[in-house]
Amino acid sequence: MTHYLYLVRHGEHLDAEHGLEDGPLSPRGRRQAELLADRLSGVPLDAVWHSPLERAAETARAVSGRLPSVTPKPSALLFDCIPTGMLPETPSIYEPFFGSYTEAEVEAGRAQMGDAVAEFLVRKPAAHELLITHNAVIAWFVREVLDAPDWRWMTINQAHCGLTVLAQRKGRPWALVTHNDLAHLPMELRTGLPEVPPV
Repeated sequence: MTHYLYLVRHGEHLDAEHGLEDGPLSPRGRRQAELLADRLSGVPLDAVWHSPLERAAETARAVSGRLPSVTPKPSALLFDCIPTGMLPETPSIYEPFFGSYTEAEVEAGRAQMGDAVAEFLVRKPAAHELLITHNAVIAWFVREVLDAPDWRWMTINQAHCGLTVLAQRKGRPWALVTHNDLAHLPMELRTGLPEVPPV
């Protein structure tokens, strides 16, 4: 039997454009969460976990409104965080990003993600768990499953309410089934990704 982890970045929040850390979902974010709930309606979820931040908690409530058999539960292991600082192998172009974070914040993020991996990337027979969290947290899980260098979490991005699925069959390592699947979102609701210059 297979254990599935469904990783979702929260919906767009109302205050994001003003640079505020957290806030309720924007109207667009609420629609993203509703469409995510529709997408997951056929999944036999055993548990829904979410970051305690409002934007993730509200996304979880939207999902549970359409899937009343599960009650979302907050987990401090899913808080937004910075899993590493500047490492020797990190490309120098990323150095300015880390300038606004303290060593204590980085240490806390590293410890949190170590605990999160130990908590959630542990095999549970035939389980279906949904984690509603943040970009860096999902990036760290994906990096972990792919056994990529620690700094690579910086290069893995998720859109708001994008769906990433990890799976583990008995006796096998974790596998990345899909990453940042946006099939449930129309183009105008695909927000949160970095700008990519046209080719």
